[in-house]
Amino acid sequence: MALNERLAHRIPLLRAGRKNTVTLMGLVLTVIIVIALVAVADEEPPPKKEAEIDATSLRHKVLCGYQGWFRCPDDPAKEGWRHWSRDAKKIGPDLATFEMWPDMTDYEDDEKYPAPGFTYPNDNPAHLFSSANPKTVDRHFRWMQQYGIDGVLLQRFIVDLKDGSVDQVLTNVQKSANRTGRVFAVCYDLTDAPKDKVVDLLVADWKRLVDDKKITQDGRYLHHDKKPVLFVFGFYSDRFGPDLAHRMIDFFKNDPKYTVTLIGGCQWWWRNEKDKEWAKVFRRFDIISPWNTGNSATVEKRKQAATDYWKEDLEEAKKAGMGYLPVIYPGFGWTNLKGEKAAKDDLPRLGGEFYWRQFSTAADLGMEMAYVAMFDEVNEGTAIFKVSNAPPKPGRFVTYDGLPPNWYLRLTGEGTKLIRGERKNQKTIPIKP
Repeated sequence: MALNERLAHRIPLLRAGRKNTVTLMGLVLTVIIVIALVAVADEEPPPKKEAEIDATSLRHKVLCGYQGWFRCPDDPAKEGWRHWSRDAKKIGPDLATFEMWPDMTDYEDDEKYPAPGFTYPNDNPAHLFSSANPKTVDRHFRWMQQYGIDGVLLQRFIVDLKDGSVDQVLTNVQKSANRTGRVFAVCYDLTDAPKDKVVDLLVADWKRLVDDKKITQDGRYLHHDKKPVLFVFGFYSDRFGPDLAHRMIDFFKNDPKYTVTLIGGCQWWWRNEKDKEWAKVFRRFDIISPWNTGNSATVEKRKQAATDYWKEDLEEAKKAGMGYLPVIYPGFGWTNLKGEKAAKDDLPRLGGEFYWRQFSTAADLGMEMAYVAMFDEVNEGTAIFKVSNAPPKPGRFVTYDGLPPNWYLRLTGEGTKLIRGERKNQKTIPIKP
């Protein structure tokens, strides 16, 4: 019975006994109880917690890129405002390098680092988090567990290997994956790495992780085809020569002790590369993952992620004996990072339509795995974790346009079900805020 119908049954009682205080109090109490029951019935039930994720295969997995590169002055790393500000020693609206302000509601006091000069709309001082804080990484992994996300590909930048906190974050991720039953694997990023040293640095660090840290022996480290998974991102034909690329691939494919299932992150136009040696490189990975973030197309007069080439990509990858890991992202923007002129690059999220359309296309093509870029990347506006809809002032920060802070965590969980074949594919978003 609807609420107004229930109240209608009480009206005669009210008219008949206006002087009867007991009846009036009973009516008020009844109305309060009914309203409370209706409100509870309308609330979304808590998301179901996932069981431990199988770590023996990439098949039916959706993995999120995890930057883990945020630092604050008083965190365990003591490296200043890294990736929050252009100046490690201070932060402000003109120094901010991030597009979205994380929703800090769930974080506890020992995870919150004051951001001087920024205040929330209620005039309370604003805070940010640090990836060097193990409690915060644990929180992120508990969100993954709560919303049905399989795990992460932890970004490990070659240019940052000298920083002790890089290993610190890896340890945080490893422990959190074990606590929550998620999976993890390493993703080396070659961006800005010195060409003359990149192969040696990459090989030496991987050997250290395998021999000293023994990460591939961890039960939560992701394997595929009975080999540990390793993602190496940055195979772009305009960054270095194909000889370096072949050297990297030779090591990871041929060394009997350090061999891996190699995912190669490369340019999205890999299939049309004209350089013959680079064309060979792009067909030597075990799994290819063309970087698609920022690559868009106009569909029905709206900007959407470009996916029209995925079908031919998939066919070419199969022909070369490779798997195909599509990159799926929720939107894009980097005006705070790059300046006002970069606003032309913005790719609005369209309430999640931009994101869901990619999952649906991947499922249509029979793709059995996907890479979400990214879990925590607020710098380029691709984060799927909880972001504030009431960011601090001053400054300009993008929000989720009033959608719940957990909206993209939920959508990612639904996308995971779709890739697993656990739900029927549909072009429209299957859930409501």
